[in-house]
Amino acid sequence: MQPNPNSLNTYTKTVKRKIYISVITKFWLSHSIALLWMCFSIYISMPWLKDLSNIISFPVALFIIMGISYVPGYMSAFLVASLAFDRQPSFKNEFPDDPVTVLIAAYNEEERIFNTLQYLSSQDYKGKINTIIINNRSTDNTVSETLRAKQELNLNIDIVHEDNPGKFHALNKGLQHVTTPYVITLDADTLLHPSAIRYLVARIKSSPKDICAVAGSILVKNSRENIWAKIQEWDYFLGIASIKRLQGLYQGTLVAQGAYSLYKTSCIKEIGGWPDAIGEDIVLTWRLLQKGWKVYFEPLAVAFTEVPVHFKHFVRQRSRWARGMIEGLREIKPWEQSQVYTKYLTFINLIMPYLDFTYTFFWIPGLILACFGHYWIVGPMTLLVLPLTLISYSLLYFFQKKYVFKPLNLRVRKNFLGFLLFVLFYQMIMSPVSAYGYIQEMFKLQRVWK
Repeated sequence: MQPNPNSLNTYTKTVKRKIYISVITKFWLSHSIALLWMCFSIYISMPWLKDLSNIISFPVALFIIMGISYVPGYMSAFLVASLAFDRQPSFKNEFPDDPVTVLIAAYNEEERIFNTLQYLSSQDYKGKINTIIINNRSTDNTVSETLRAKQELNLNIDIVHEDNPGKFHALNKGLQHVTTPYVITLDADTLLHPSAIRYLVARIKSSPKDICAVAGSILVKNSRENIWAKIQEWDYFLGIASIKRLQGLYQGTLVAQGAYSLYKTSCIKEIGGWPDAIGEDIVLTWRLLQKGWKVYFEPLAVAFTEVPVHFKHFVRQRSRWARGMIEGLREIKPWEQSQVYTKYLTFINLIMPYLDFTYTFFWIPGLILACFGHYWIVGPMTLLVLPLTLISYSLLYFFQKKYVFKPLNLRVRKNFLGFLLFVLFYQMIMSPVSAYGYIQEMFKLQRVWK
């Protein structure tokens, strides 16, 4: 899945739908299907629950089985049903020309910043694009490389300097110089598909007035480096994208990620800009949702990012994401959200620590026991979640290939080994890493970004 600066798309097929199903109807239909699945799971799992209760008592057995089977099964069924109902609305105007500003916070990015700006200069967007590079205490040639890009590329680039460390400081500094109605944040190592900005603006212009932000679609650009990057390629292509589509369907994308998202400038300024948080984009998005505004997701607005190729860097990144989620929950409780959809979606985040802890401290040890013939915790019943996972991934793979990659002239790279490892083992790594992040935030350990 590699970026191609020459692959322009000027046509998106519009599919006419004969039957309209409202979002609220899709929401409750998906819940009903998920509830039926969970009831079926509970019914056939009674012998398993009884056997485990004889060993560790009924309350403890129920606590474990709920965390590794019932709740994950319910969530997987809800995801599958929602993806089946999801239909991306067509654009009212696929070629908007509103002026936008792109903010790029840069700290020692001399090896990447020119390439990022080169892809930005290849956009097929007809409106004016202002680019603000916020130099955040760089000690290398980031500034000189930016000046080279300004001279050689057809870009309107301004450079501002921020001496206070932290991405939120840099973005807020850049926000002071934004005069356009829309602002886009872009990481200095992220490359844009030529139609990326056009599709972001087209989505927000085609949406109701209470839409305050649109999250772009992030894919992996360095998946050829090693097997670890190959696994993460599928996480972004299937795992993260499926969650984004689910949340976007219910108008409450929980993270308009700082790597590539578009916001209404007035909304960002109204809530005071980016917060002092390790997950500044998470807390920012939740503040926007709390205001009653909505956040969409646009799968055609594709950008390519670098993923960690070393395990320790992966752990730092994902534990930081977990900490950011806790920061958001601490500031804004699910019941404080203004819409029923975002109440539910943030409530899922509220129970994620429970699921990650039960998976880490019960499912993984149970799997080890199962290898020695002791099926007390992990057994045939736990495999009920696997078919739902494969169905959801199949639905999303079909959607991504037909409705995203094909219109954008992109190709899904063959990566069977990465997919196999992703399906079978990725969660065994992710849950412990997330649990580690929760513990870090609980004890307020030092923040580490890279």
